[in-house]
Amino acid sequence: MLEVGKKAPDFSLFTTPDQQIELNQLKGKRVILAFYPADWSPVCGDQMSLYNEMLKFFHKQNAELIGISVDSKWCHLAFSRDRNLHFPLLSDFEPKGAVSKLYGVYDDKTGECKRALYVLDEEGYVRWKYLSPVGVNPGADGIMDALDEMNSKK
Repeated sequence: MLEVGKKAPDFSLFTTPDQQIELNQLKGKRVILAFYPADWSPVCGDQMSLYNEMLKFFHKQNAELIGISVDSKWCHLAFSRDRNLHFPLLSDFEPKGAVSKLYGVYDDKTGECKRALYVLDEEGYVRWKYLSPVGVNPGADGIMDALDEMNSKK
């Protein structure tokens, strides 16, 4: 994984079949990057649904949430609609896992993203990171603690 204090690599990935998001578009906001193995898996579904419920708390901290997996943009679209998600899911599909590899969270054995979290500051620097066991929902406490700590350092 990237080290705390390192500048997060910029990227551009599809969020819908015809729209992309670039990380640098979010400069001035804190960014939560939630890498996860796969849409439709029970743990991933629970994790993304929890984060959807936490959005108002993230937004109060000037933080935007982005989910990233190697699923296709079409799969993300269906999953997001089914779960009524209100944050972007980005498709690290082709070249497969390129962004996940940049962030050190691609699992070559499974061909999926590892379950990993990053919190970036307003300038795009890593301020917190966490790698969860694949079968464990990491929850939101660590993210909220990281955001609170960033507030206390201002």
